[in-house]
Amino acid sequence: MTQPLLPVEAALERLLALAEAAPIEQTEQVALGDAEGRVLATDLIASLDLPPWPNSAMDGYAVRLADLHAQPLIVSQRIFAGHAPAPLQPGTCARIFTGAPMPAGADCVEMQENTEVLDDGRVRFLQPLRVDQNVRPQGQETRKGETVMLRGTRLGPIELGLAATLGHAYLPVVRRVRVAVLSTGDELVEPGLALGPGQIYNSNRRLLVSWLQRLGCEVRDLGILPDDLPRTRECLAGLGDVDLILSTGGVSVGEADYLGAALREAGELALWKLAIKPGKPLTFGHYQGVPVIGLPGNPASTLVTFGLLTRPYLLRRQGVTEVAPLRFEVPAGFAWNKAGSRREYLRARLDNGQAHIYKNQSSGVLRSAAWAHGLVEVLEGSTPQIGDKVWFIPLSELLG
Repeated sequence: MTQPLLPVEAALERLLALAEAAPIEQTEQVALGDAEGRVLATDLIASLDLPPWPNSAMDGYAVRLADLHAQPLIVSQRIFAGHAPAPLQPGTCARIFTGAPMPAGADCVEMQENTEVLDDGRVRFLQPLRVDQNVRPQGQETRKGETVMLRGTRLGPIELGLAATLGHAYLPVVRRVRVAVLSTGDELVEPGLALGPGQIYNSNRRLLVSWLQRLGCEVRDLGILPDDLPRTRECLAGLGDVDLILSTGGVSVGEADYLGAALREAGELALWKLAIKPGKPLTFGHYQGVPVIGLPGNPASTLVTFGLLTRPYLLRRQGVTEVAPLRFEVPAGFAWNKAGSRREYLRARLDNGQAHIYKNQSSGVLRSAAWAHGLVEVLEGSTPQIGDKVWFIPLSELLG
């Protein structure tokens, strides 16, 4: 009896549950400049108000609203950002610049465009004002003791900028995930070497190593394993302390599947047949207690299954809660008349707001992904036509 194909959602649910069962618990303190792409290990609590004091949102004049009846007003001081002002003298105004602290006694700021400076230096205010106009209040952004970032947040430029605003030079982050990358098969040759009969260049290795590094992983690149069982055993024995073994080409039960045989000798593997195209075969298991994921070998299949399944698994192991890529609906700029039993992910690009697919959607064509802006999701049994709404997942969401 043929085993039913595993839906994409079910496969992802299983992988995330497995990730949550094996979290990376070790943490470390890293300098802010080294925290790009890392995952915050604890909630970040504000140690001060932001801003720490009321300040001007404009270049202009700080004034007490009640004093405007006596204008024009003398300028009693000039206040620059980074300087501590004196209290505002009654019946005067203060020249103030953006970001500068408000002087005690002033309750609003008028932008310089709405004022007139007379020949004697006094200032006339040309528009009505209200209390707190053009003033950023203390604590406008956050208050001391408030949680500003949650544990499990991936740190990018914006998050690092916010941490710097709060005065943090170091942040507690989750240890990097250590991933061993394996490629198997005598047919594979590294770029730069001559191809022999029946051989192809190994693209998956470069694709995965680069992608894993973007995700902040510590990569152990084992290169190409030959179709030789003793040498495969020797390579696996030297893996050391890794968190995941990631292979391409599958770890099936075929006659020449030496990697699968070596892994099963000291572990267990299960072949999942997924209702996804490209990328039907996927393997998950353990080798000496270390999780193993075997991706399909065709490059487009590797890309889709890594992006949609392995990437969220790796993020969840680091404690990231939001692991699903952002997606949005766009009109189809193509007609798809082949209703399939598997969910399909078509390499596509956006043009004038419509999704257009690459002419060749073969799982062996990586050029389609280099051309594309993202993936169009075609649900099982559906045949979207031109103008129909389809889900679009940007590659920038998957690669970062």
